[in-house]
Amino acid sequence: MYPRYLFPALKDALSDQRVVVITGMRRVGKTTSLHWLLEQVNSSNKIYLDLERLDQRTVFEENNYDLVINFLRNRGLDLNQRMTVALDEIQYVPNLPSVVKYLSDNYQIKFLLTGSSSFYLKNYFTESLAGRKVVFEMFPLTFGEFLGFRGATYRMRESFDEMRFDSYEFERLKDYYEDYLIYGGLPSVVLEERPAARKEILNDIFSSYINIDVRTLADFQKIGELQKLLRVLALRIGNKVDMTKLASVVGVSRPTLNQYLEFLEKTYVIERLSAYAGGDKPSSLAKKLYFCDNGIAGILAQVGEGALFENAVFNQLKRFGDLAYLAKGSEYEVDFVLQQNEPTAFEVKYHPTASDHGKLLRIAGKNGIKKGWVIGKYATPNWQHFLWGGLIF
Repeated sequence: MYPRYLFPALKDALSDQRVVVITGMRRVGKTTSLHWLLEQVNSSNKIYLDLERLDQRTVFEENNYDLVINFLRNRGLDLNQRMTVALDEIQYVPNLPSVVKYLSDNYQIKFLLTGSSSFYLKNYFTESLAGRKVVFEMFPLTFGEFLGFRGATYRMRESFDEMRFDSYEFERLKDYYEDYLIYGGLPSVVLEERPAARKEILNDIFSSYINIDVRTLADFQKIGELQKLLRVLALRIGNKVDMTKLASVVGVSRPTLNQYLEFLEKTYVIERLSAYAGGDKPSSLAKKLYFCDNGIAGILAQVGEGALFENAVFNQLKRFGDLAYLAKGSEYEVDFVLQQNEPTAFEVKYHPTASDHGKLLRIAGKNGIKKGWVIGKYATPNWQHFLWGGLIF
């Protein structure tokens, strides 16, 4: 079992009666995490059920919820003691929240659930479970997790200052980081050593997403339009989304485009980044586009190296807090602002220079941001005061 950074928080959530929900894109590690979490339960009065299996799903589709209790009793659970019930792939049972609420109210059951999208949670998890569930979003591996999966040692950095370029660490980790940029962080891809097989796995994951997740969760009449949109989006990583132009390129209406983009966001394929509350009014600026995994983006189109690097940095930084971008018309644009008590600005450069750093600090200062770092992939002669992407674990 390879550890994930969510594991400690997941384990802590076992101590109360709230429903634990793990959500994230297909093949991101939800099922493995669910099995791990179930192993942490210090009791044999527990069960794992896969709702993708028709024989295990059918009972949860019954209107008579007492049949579910009888099903659990027949599987060996003791109804007089606290039970832990782990249900995988809950999106296959639209009425599951009602089942969970009834059983939680009437029996000592701790539910552990996984679902493939927040789209499902938004549309089917009613307010009846408000305050009674805790949702964990699981994303592809961080670069630190990637190294752990590959058996490489690394030291977590406590501050961005410690992530500055280190020539020795660069030489040791650069090939790992290059792999991460090209193939992304989906666990089954990371554990496969053969490049050709990695691409096959990525294509299989994308095919499953289209043929299972899209058909299960959405009522789209023309799935081909969605696939075309994804390929167009992969070529626009790091760019602002011009909705009118994008709708024209794909050949869909604005309302349909909005529906597609929302679905892709809620199923963890893309993310849209809003503008920071500085420079132009954020509401007047279009959102910037990123993919949740470099590997998925890479099989959709011939994405440039610079775009893949920026996309990876976006995913690496977002685990530190909420991100935005900073822009003022054509005057300037800063790639990312980490929105903390003291915001920090970041500019991504393939070959960073001292002038890039100086320009970033000037723009950040104009907008009340005191801290700023350039994040680079390769060092330039005589200047190494930048964060190396391969040290953002």
